[in-house]
Amino acid sequence: MSIEALAQETGAVSSKKPAEALPLTGNEAIARGAWEAGVKVAAAYPGTPSTEILESLAEYDPADVTAQWSTNEKVALDTAIGASFVGVRALAAMKHVGLNVAADSLMSFSYIGAHGGLVLVVCDDPGIHSSQNEQDTRLFCRLAGVPVLEPADAQEALEFTRAAFELSERFDTPVILRGTTRLSHTRSVVRVGTRSVPPSRGFVGDHTRTVTIPANARRLHPKVIAREAALAEWMGTTPLTRREDGPDRRCGIVTSGLAYLYVKEAAPDLPVLKLAGSYPLAVEAIRDFAATVDRVVVVEELEPALEEAIRAIGIPAEGKSLFPRLGELSVELLRDGLAKAGLMEAPAPVAPIDIVPMARPPVLCSGCPHTASFFALRSIGAHVAGDIGCYTLAAIDPLRSMDTCVCMGASIGNAVGMAKAGPEKPVVATIGDSTFLHSGIPPLIDAVYNKADITVLILDNHITAMTGGQDHPGTGRDLRGEDAPRVDTAALCRAIGIDWVRVVDPYEVGRLLQTLREATAHRGVSVVIASRPCVLDPVKIKGAPVAVTAQSCIACQSCMNLGCPSITWSGELFEGRHKVTIDAATCIGCTICAQVCPTDCIQPVATGVH
Repeated sequence: MSIEALAQETGAVSSKKPAEALPLTGNEAIARGAWEAGVKVAAAYPGTPSTEILESLAEYDPADVTAQWSTNEKVALDTAIGASFVGVRALAAMKHVGLNVAADSLMSFSYIGAHGGLVLVVCDDPGIHSSQNEQDTRLFCRLAGVPVLEPADAQEALEFTRAAFELSERFDTPVILRGTTRLSHTRSVVRVGTRSVPPSRGFVGDHTRTVTIPANARRLHPKVIAREAALAEWMGTTPLTRREDGPDRRCGIVTSGLAYLYVKEAAPDLPVLKLAGSYPLAVEAIRDFAATVDRVVVVEELEPALEEAIRAIGIPAEGKSLFPRLGELSVELLRDGLAKAGLMEAPAPVAPIDIVPMARPPVLCSGCPHTASFFALRSIGAHVAGDIGCYTLAAIDPLRSMDTCVCMGASIGNAVGMAKAGPEKPVVATIGDSTFLHSGIPPLIDAVYNKADITVLILDNHITAMTGGQDHPGTGRDLRGEDAPRVDTAALCRAIGIDWVRVVDPYEVGRLLQTLREATAHRGVSVVIASRPCVLDPVKIKGAPVAVTAQSCIACQSCMNLGCPSITWSGELFEGRHKVTIDAATCIGCTICAQVCPTDCIQPVATGVH
């Protein structure tokens, strides 16, 4: 549900006249907090769990805030930095691995400092629900010398976002607001306020500050060190850091962010020091708190960032000896750890479940155009360097036609390295259209420049599908759904010196297979663009379904090897093997299965489209 719809339900006729309370997710609350703080420019690259922040900001009046998708996270942060340079408040949002892409800009901008307030929202993914790792953004904060605020719930998400802009301008620093998957997607009632826009500070106009040549950087670095001490004092005195005394003095808990909620449920009687953020460390507040308890236990998700920092100031603290260093925390894990520390009785064992549902592996959607692309790739027997997107599922059964996947945009560079090593098989890099624009163009130029013998298969489904169907520069629409210039991918490839470029519809399986064979036989860089819209976004595609003529099915499993969720085993047998059937309700009529069937037993349903 949109923010506008929520506002109408609760009596607020528009975002300019907010209700007293709205049911918001953490991401919507962050967007609301940014809007209330007077943010003027916001940019992001979509990535779960951060995607909805910019989508929510785009629902506010364009006269209030410019909200836009960027081609990647570094471009998003650079855009926000540019707005800060001219004295307005700006926000960039991304998931944790996106910070890797934006880190170059962050490290230098930390020296420069924020003119207009700049908040970088980074959403971590403990438990790796939708990511390739679960890195801890708090470690980046110390590396960059940038403070981090860690809200625990949606209400704090709003309040901490507003505070982050004030903090940024007061201490002349970018501020990272750290979310997590649970915070991003949990909904609760949030008390909201009105928008307050500070006057623009105007252009910074000081090249000795904004141009980070060595002479300037050497002078600016001490400012970052001094700022750290001032920020540490603020962290200990701000109302965002709070101390809650309890009757049980055997142990005091130091925590921050979402972990605080687990602590309050698992051990409500223990004293708690809830920090506004993990960096810079609120040294005096922690010392004062530690003096009132017998021992200090640190509760934090992922890395022992707080624990190690507290130990470094001479306070014996326990943490990762009691709680795991990987995955999400839970009330159960906290109780287990506190029981191990002798602070509560061990929880009663949970009775095992007699019947455990069979695990359902993730699959591509019925009719997904990527299915045919990877089915064809498996047929040509190539080494396939994959990338980040829905199509990463091609690495597992039954398609099993992707050999590597490292990170966004890595596939083409990986393929160049494979080709230079002299493999016996052809080398193919696969990359989605949004990922290609994100970080695939530079390695493609590199492949041309270094005369690599590779084929690049661009899987163009006309949308950023994996994160929910967001637009990008290749879709012809912007974040607000308005018309925008559209990148011509084929023309772009030719412009960088690639002569062998073909565009093919992946639903034409035979032509796709033949095109890939020709492409891999070509010496040098060849590009195949498999162009077919996503079957779900922006609209769900539904054509005439197909059905299996049971008497002609020989149970060869050719169609099952596609991994289409609409195709299942039937109760009939052929020579001891199960025949197949197709669910007409979910089939979209792509006919890929019909094209790979050797007995021609799969045909469109006579009733046509429904």
